Amino acid sequence: MSKMRKGLIAAAIAAFAALVVWAVVTVPETPDLPETPAESNKTMSYDGNEISEERNGRKIWDLTAEHIDVNIETRDAVLEKLQGHFYAEDGRVVEVKAGKGTYAEGTKDIVLSDNVEIKNSDGAQLTCDELRWDAQKEILAAIGNAKAVKEDMLATGDRIESSDGFNKIKISGKAHLRRGGETE
Repeated sequence: MSKMRKGLIAAAIAAFAALVVWAVVTVPETPDLPETPAESNKTMSYDGNEISEERNGRKIWDLTAEHIDVNIETRDAVLEKLQGHFYAEDGRVVEVKAGKGTYAEGTKDIVLSDNVEIKNSDGAQLTCDELRWDAQKEILAAIGNAKAVKEDMLATGDRIESSDGFNKIKISGKAHLRRGGETE
């Protein structure tokens, strides 16, 4: 091989090496893409808000809570430290307080738990482990250690339910009713 040919080959190899080095050094960096969350949070949270239901222009119930989480897709709600009212057609009002509650948008049912206390505007009081509102049947049911007191009457049972704001009640499971004298 001639010196000139060897020089051209060496120059070509050097040029190729320079091209490779230039290509490696000048490769553009890939831009940082925003991270895509694996699963976006589908809950909205509110503090000190109210939910309610009306039917035929009449308010059926309202609940105010210190904190409410609402599922954006289902519109179901979880409530903490709540107070509310159930409004009877005859004008009486049932006031409720509880530590926790849930509301199912699909059925409009409500479940309250954790220190449930109920007071009716006509003086009746009720405590229970859990209070359920069945919207389809329009029945309020006190479930678990249910105790109702009105004037000189004491009613206890596993379940006390009413469809008229606890004016008339149905007691089931270890039912006990006492009239007159001491109500405790």
